[in-house]
Amino acid sequence: VLRLAAAGPVAFVALFLLASPTSAVVLPRGDGGAVGTAQGAVHPPVVMLILDELPLVSLLGPDGRIDAARFPHFAELAGGSTWYRNATGVSGWTPNALPAMLTGRYPARSVAPHYSQYPDNIFTAFGGLYDIRAQESITRLCPPSRCEQPVAPEQGLGVLVRETGRLLGQVAGPTPTRVDPEDSYREQTSAEAGLDAAEPVPADPKFRWDSLDDNQPARFTSFLAGLKPAPRPALHFLHLLMPHSPWAFLPSGARYDAPEDLPSDGAGWVELARQRHLAQLGYTDRLIGETLRTLRASGLYDQALVVVTADHGVSFRQGAQGRGMDAIKAAAGEVAWVPMFVKEPRQQTGRVDDRNWEHVDLLPTVADEAGIRLPWRVDGRSAREAPRTDGTKHFYDRPGEPVTFPGGVPAPPPLPTPHLLVGTEVRAGPAGGSARVADLAAFRAMDPDTGSLPALVWGDVPDAIPDGTLLAVAVNGRIGAVVPVVPADPGGRRFAALLSDDRLFHAGTNQLDVYQVAGDGTLRRLTLS
Repeated sequence: VLRLAAAGPVAFVALFLLASPTSAVVLPRGDGGAVGTAQGAVHPPVVMLILDELPLVSLLGPDGRIDAARFPHFAELAGGSTWYRNATGVSGWTPNALPAMLTGRYPARSVAPHYSQYPDNIFTAFGGLYDIRAQESITRLCPPSRCEQPVAPEQGLGVLVRETGRLLGQVAGPTPTRVDPEDSYREQTSAEAGLDAAEPVPADPKFRWDSLDDNQPARFTSFLAGLKPAPRPALHFLHLLMPHSPWAFLPSGARYDAPEDLPSDGAGWVELARQRHLAQLGYTDRLIGETLRTLRASGLYDQALVVVTADHGVSFRQGAQGRGMDAIKAAAGEVAWVPMFVKEPRQQTGRVDDRNWEHVDLLPTVADEAGIRLPWRVDGRSAREAPRTDGTKHFYDRPGEPVTFPGGVPAPPPLPTPHLLVGTEVRAGPAGGSARVADLAAFRAMDPDTGSLPALVWGDVPDAIPDGTLLAVAVNGRIGAVVPVVPADPGGRRFAALLSDDRLFHAGTNQLDVYQVAGDGTLRRLTLS
């Protein structure tokens, strides 16, 4: 410090700009603006939860608001954050969609979502000032030097800069800072560079597909365990494959088994697929509630920047189920529009912002809110800037080949009205006909402590029962679902029913009955085998 003072005012001012918490460097943005100003900003902890395959319309009630009766915790989140209601993903495929969200750039090349292909991303931008606690499911955008190595140099130039920064902060800075100034420009060590370089560069965008069966709830539990205040700002990131298929959870969190070959499109099947999606979304809502509860209990909620969104939606339109271009053309409102919530530090009340948000806006917005300046040009626009004047949406089924369509918040599709028989008690009626039901043994000795229920009932029926015939499925004398017999497919003449109310079941032996529903409402019990 004495040497710097003796060197004259120029040297002193240069170091002050480096170390003072009020210094600001404005870097160019892709839209001609600047990446943040954030003078005097304290870098808040950042909590990012990226869900998967969640259409905005699945959360909405008939009034266009979050359906608080079905999804109370999403409604709670909306009540304390900014809800960007006109937000859209830029691709229906996660290896393209998630890098766009975390780099601020539209998909341009078909490459693996790996840090070697996307070196400019949120983890490399935040990694100097933030501790990174990231769990990625499909991507690997965070290099090991940021996510798997502690950053704690304790000798050489780093110590000098740290101590000098502290002194100058005390002498000249208007506010104290908890950020280590050294980390804002620190270069990788040779060991770290070697660690990153040692990993083979994948060529296949699906290079992590083999690990998709990893227990997603366990990932979530680990994410929650890390949500604690820390001396340094931290970026808590989780990409959770919820409520993404395969659908296996009831709203209570109980698991159920299902055959892998059940269709998801066609008469009867697309309705079942949407029911299973909504049930798993109910479970996802519970996870949102646990996140909010944990943040509040740890004291992190008020000070943190909290982001909850999804990379894309999915269509449940018959003939266009899924996320490809057929689905986009038939039901863009289900595929492209996603929930997008940003709770700023110390934000107390919710508000709705209907600007034209595209998911390349995510990183610029988070960087702006966190006081991080991005040293690369981006296609997105921070929500702190003026909204786009153009309402056009951009969607990439293939990188570099955008499809455009007009914006505007989509109206939710009407929910199917439950059959009048659902929830009613039924006594043993006259027998007639038969059906084969898979896994009948699961009803004879059910143990709730396993966390599993036989909540999906499926089987096949003989040709004597016509296509379209309604079947009522009852457990312990109460009807839980009414479903049609669907036309034959390679799996036979099948039916399947989701019993989403786990109160139908109890420990031990459970009585399963399937009834054929006649046109006049008469129930005829089928003999099960």
